[in-house]
Amino acid sequence: MRHETGSTFAGPGLHNGVLAMDIGSGTQDILVWTDGVAMENCPKMILPSPTSIVAKQIRKATHQRQHLFLTGKTMGGGPCTAAIRDHLKAGLRVFASEQAALTFHDNLKKLSSMGIELVQSRPDITPLTELKMGDVDIEALRETFKRFHIPMPSTIAIAVQDHGFSPQASNRAFRFEMWKKALDAGGSLEQMLYSAPPPYLTRMRAVQELVPGAWLMDTGASAILGALLDPWIAQRKAEGIVIVNIGNEHVVAALIKGNRMFGIYEHHTSVVGPPKLKDHLDRFRKGLLTNEEVFQDMGHGCAITPDATQVSAFAHLGITGPNRGQYQLLNGHMAAPFGDMMLTGCFGLIEALRLRKVKEDARH
Repeated sequence: MRHETGSTFAGPGLHNGVLAMDIGSGTQDILVWTDGVAMENCPKMILPSPTSIVAKQIRKATHQRQHLFLTGKTMGGGPCTAAIRDHLKAGLRVFASEQAALTFHDNLKKLSSMGIELVQSRPDITPLTELKMGDVDIEALRETFKRFHIPMPSTIAIAVQDHGFSPQASNRAFRFEMWKKALDAGGSLEQMLYSAPPPYLTRMRAVQELVPGAWLMDTGASAILGALLDPWIAQRKAEGIVIVNIGNEHVVAALIKGNRMFGIYEHHTSVVGPPKLKDHLDRFRKGLLTNEEVFQDMGHGCAITPDATQVSAFAHLGITGPNRGQYQLLNGHMAAPFGDMMLTGCFGLIEALRLRKVKEDARH
């Protein structure tokens, strides 16, 4: 596989193309890749995220003094959670099915304390706006593709950030345990691509209910894997490099040497400004940043393998993510695989599929 301008992916089992979707809190980034077509010529879309779309619909109902009835599936929170809180503060009611309500919290008692009323059918109350929750509107995409004569690929891969179902304990701690398991299992990022997500990844499972047969991956893992396709980074990963994805809600960084992850760090973008993140990354690469410090700072955590600092100094730094421009202080390389930073996660999804299929073919 080549990574320079005009290059294409080539991998066993991917010749029918891939629809890759990276669903964040600010945008949903969409790529329709076809084997043999230069990546620059593949159809791409950067659209508002589903949670931001739902948030606008909620705020419209708030402005119109309409109560809400939420149906559909568990989805990403963030903007729509903030909008729901404001709706309730305005003295308006929120009714929701259990699946839709789990968007806002895993604990049903806490949902009730927030003011969300769980129901099994549409309540008999007026005025009422009904909203359907969900991270993917696959039929809208089908219609769009049809209008532009774009065939729907047979393989669909979708990245979302899933904290995991944790009704009693901190979902920050629960999520970070998933990262640590990936480290303990050898540190290969493609292992975080699921054909059947485990039961505790309820957001991924909800997406798969909307899009049966879709592959699912964490947005942090797909962004890191995609950033490794940047030519500057690809030339240096054998020496050891820190890859950091600065998203709208989360910062994820990984210590990478070759194709293996030796460390992982995750925090909230709103908490770590450039000076703090620079300090954290400097100590992270040296093995001097503790999980407890990051967690107590309202982050998710930090972990490295026992041999990390013996393997490499991880002196190089690659940066991706929609908020990377605010972090010039880090003095890292601004990654743009295939010339398009916004699709880094989509490229990572396709690369994860390729790596998985290479390994499967090798076993057979």
